[in-house]
Amino acid sequence: MAYKVGMVSLGCAKNQVDGEVLMASLQQAGFLPVEDLEEADIAIVNTCGFIDSAKRESIEAILDLAALKGEGRLKKLVVTGCLGERYQKEMHSELPEVDAVIGIGANGEIGELLTQMLEEDRYVESFPEKGKMPLCGERVLTTPSYFAYVKIAEGCDNRCSYCAIPLIRGGYRSRTMESIEEECRGLVAKGAKEIDLIAQDTSRYGIDLYGEYSLAKLMERLCRIDGLKWLRVLYCYPDSITDELLEVMAREEKIVKYMDIPLQHASGPILKAMNRRGDRQSLTALMKKIREKVPGVVLRTTLIAGFPGETEEDFCELAQFVKDVQFQRMGCFAYSQEEGTPAGEMEDQIDEEVKERRAEILMEDQMRIMERQGEALRGQTLEVLVEGFDPEVQRWVGRSYRDAPDVDGKVLFTGEGELTPGSFVPVLIQSCQDSDLWGRLAL
Repeated sequence: MAYKVGMVSLGCAKNQVDGEVLMASLQQAGFLPVEDLEEADIAIVNTCGFIDSAKRESIEAILDLAALKGEGRLKKLVVTGCLGERYQKEMHSELPEVDAVIGIGANGEIGELLTQMLEEDRYVESFPEKGKMPLCGERVLTTPSYFAYVKIAEGCDNRCSYCAIPLIRGGYRSRTMESIEEECRGLVAKGAKEIDLIAQDTSRYGIDLYGEYSLAKLMERLCRIDGLKWLRVLYCYPDSITDELLEVMAREEKIVKYMDIPLQHASGPILKAMNRRGDRQSLTALMKKIREKVPGVVLRTTLIAGFPGETEEDFCELAQFVKDVQFQRMGCFAYSQEEGTPAGEMEDQIDEEVKERRAEILMEDQMRIMERQGEALRGQTLEVLVEGFDPEVQRWVGRSYRDAPDVDGKVLFTGEGELTPGSFVPVLIQSCQDSDLWGRLAL
């Protein structure tokens, strides 16, 4: 009898892809993936360990499933992902309810490890050397068939002082263009209309393999795939955004005019303390250049409020930067003090209440910006990827090119008849609410 395995995947899209590869590996080893954890014999928590709130969410998920195991409704509980990788020495002693901790990159051997756990009824763990982690593999998709993430690289070389990712995932390693194209062609053949390219730093892609930033060449190559409608890139690092990349984005119709560029801050002294380059003037100039070279582009960024040593002057400079640039999409987090990082050891840590309030102020400013931008779209018709029907609001729900999955807004619209998820329809925009647009089908 095949054991049924269910997974809870937390954190970012990159971790989600890791979980999909892991589940495919288990399927190939004779296990049966199930969506409903109530049906599972084995539950896997694919954890996030990036910041404190993510760690708490991961631990809560582990303890919730440990309670099910205690009731006899689960046979085994397995932890994988960033939290397990980061705290591999502590996991077994701190969470004795866990039966196995599998490090990032152990996908190829997870079937053997779980079989060992079951047959020998003992705790198992495996933490492969980071540089030897496999960069790709078959996947059990957890996204709708019309959309998929594709990870083009693993690890990071940027060494930002606040970030533990290089400790967890190692240095930057690109996949070959051939392997990425093969995966994308396979996804499109199975119905994918949108592919979103992800990595810790997508714009650095290829520097280790080809000796130059090669994201533009990769995207140009992927645009030749018949049946692909939208190609989106997330997690660009500002220093490695090339003119060639912007030219390809402007030229290729399949590349959505959308750039996600986590900038983190705009004050020169704070960026320097973060071990990042630039200042408010240079970053403002970069955003202006992108908008000039890619007309109609939607700019998304992520910011950190309350970094150690952030003065009121630094914060005001960041707030003014947000108002000046007028990002279409933005996320903001209060700084999380992470052990093992240079920033975690810095003096002048900011009080939690101050950090949270500063993050709130930035998001309040951004919401006003987005509402004005949304109002400016009233009367325009946007092409929308249909995701489904929401019975609660009695509207169809989808996304325009302006919105990446999970992190941005939606387009909610009325329309007669049945629409197919994954299809593209024109929607006349009539109003906006926060980051969402409301309208009607324009057929």
